[in-house]
Amino acid sequence: MSRVFSLPAAPPAIAIAHFAARLSFETDVSDVHADLESGADLAVVDSRDERAWNQGHLPGALHLPTADIAGHASALVPAGRRVVTYCWGPGCNGATRAALEFAKLGFAVKEMIGGYEYWVREGLPVLTPEGLRRRPADDLTAPNAAEACGC
Repeated sequence: MSRVFSLPAAPPAIAIAHFAARLSFETDVSDVHADLESGADLAVVDSRDERAWNQGHLPGALHLPTADIAGHASALVPAGRRVVTYCWGPGCNGATRAALEFAKLGFAVKEMIGGYEYWVREGLPVLTPEGLRRRPADDLTAPNAAEACGC
């Protein structure tokens, strides 16, 4: 007996709806990196506090802690611009809360799953007070010497 399929998989039509819905709410670090590299028109928003921002953040990201989104988003993010939010990592739902605030303001928004943690673990560049830095990719999150897994 299969533990995986002890509860049957959803019928394909239901699975399509489920997975398509998830992808309409979430994106991952490699897709955000690819969009930033290609110059795609999106605002990447770091919803962490000042200490976390100063520890390092995505190059080109806007710093807008969740509590400040309602009052300051319109001054920083043009109406109609697509938004991607991120926070620390998969153990934190700060990016989810930030995405909710942007959605309340009428923005098309997605949450970057994995957050800052997986951005760093995949060896992507971060901006710190000392300048642009990059750590080697963690073998558990990305292929060696690659910025994307090819999925």
